[in-house]
Amino acid sequence: MYQPKMKLTKEEQAILEGKQGETMQQIMETIVRFGDIFEAPRLVDVTHHEGHLVTSFGIGIIKPLFTTMDKIIKADIHTKAKFTVDPRPLDYTNVRCNLLEKLVFNHILYGEQKRYEEQLTAVGLKDANAFTCACYLPEVGNVPKKGDILSWAESSAVNYANSVLGARVNRNSGMIDLFGSILGKVPEFGLLTDEGRKAKWKVILKLSKLPEAQILGSAIGMKVMEDVPYVIGLDKFLGNDLNDDVKSYLKDFGAATASNGAVGLYHIDGLTPEAKELGQKLINKDAKEYIIDDAELERVYKNYPVMWKNPNAKGNLAFIGCPHLSFNQLNEWTDKIVNGLKETGRKKVTIRTIITTAPDVKEKFLKTDRYDKLISAGVKLSCICPLMYTNNPLTKMRRIMTTSNKLRTYSVARYYKSDDMLDILVGKRK
Repeated sequence: MYQPKMKLTKEEQAILEGKQGETMQQIMETIVRFGDIFEAPRLVDVTHHEGHLVTSFGIGIIKPLFTTMDKIIKADIHTKAKFTVDPRPLDYTNVRCNLLEKLVFNHILYGEQKRYEEQLTAVGLKDANAFTCACYLPEVGNVPKKGDILSWAESSAVNYANSVLGARVNRNSGMIDLFGSILGKVPEFGLLTDEGRKAKWKVILKLSKLPEAQILGSAIGMKVMEDVPYVIGLDKFLGNDLNDDVKSYLKDFGAATASNGAVGLYHIDGLTPEAKELGQKLINKDAKEYIIDDAELERVYKNYPVMWKNPNAKGNLAFIGCPHLSFNQLNEWTDKIVNGLKETGRKKVTIRTIITTAPDVKEKFLKTDRYDKLISAGVKLSCICPLMYTNNPLTKMRRIMTTSNKLRTYSVARYYKSDDMLDILVGKRK
């Protein structure tokens, strides 16, 4: 039996000794070993039991995952509460593929998708709408409170929960998120501690206007990497109220810090919960400084690589929504596209365009008059994970355009500023 370095309660020790069966013993041992690696002194109770899992895709080569899930199901083990999970990888209705691409998707990449979704359901998946990277959106309902302890994975969701909601969760990997949700316990280290939530970087903004969220987040992520930044000067543009528009902005900002770096938590002076409560006391005395002005943001943007075979070619597929768009963002993009087409005298967007959002947000949007306008403009609305779509090597032959720094980072998609993307879609530029 594994001898833990951390101190366990009698109940935890009993599970580790196999008193609740072999499978629970192995789950507990995995969590304890994980905590011991990071010198966690103990396990703490998860207080927001609705988990979020990063692994949503049935990739055939990860056989140990399916074997482990079968073992959990056979032992009749379930999560403490229903959980959400990252988006599905496929949507042939709205994101069409040719026969060869489908062959790769169905038989080489995601051949175990149906089986895996059945396993997720058996263990505690919330429902058929639970597939989104933005589980914290109000329409989805997996929204922890300030100070809640979570067992989540998915870089952008963890980043948002820590930063915008003030919850506490480390950047966990797949299966650790599930095991913590089953046990209702996670190791206490890193972003679960007061010390671990202090900023090692003081980021000072000297900008002339509200920056593109994705580029600002990218600049900070690439500079601070996995450290916690405290950003001063953004509230000048966003104000001090975490309204829906501000939350949408911070969602995209945070996702870029998490994917272009490895940021799990950031503080915005005068705006995010802990920064409002504690202010610059959150900054370590020996924190490094990073000053961002207009020229620095433009330098970052200009240095994004273009990985198309022909960098001068025109794009032929656009993805908007990674992470998934909020309801406000969906309305805003619809209005911009529809009004832009009126200006240019066009009826439909110039290239194939996919906008992605959470299933529950999509259902809400379907009930509005904007939905018909968006579809009439030639745009497809999907709940797919764009990143999972680009896992197919054949999609590299497509010249994919995106407004997402996360998708740019993990694929050969080319990044465009939001206004530039809009101009291309409505035909304002050739």
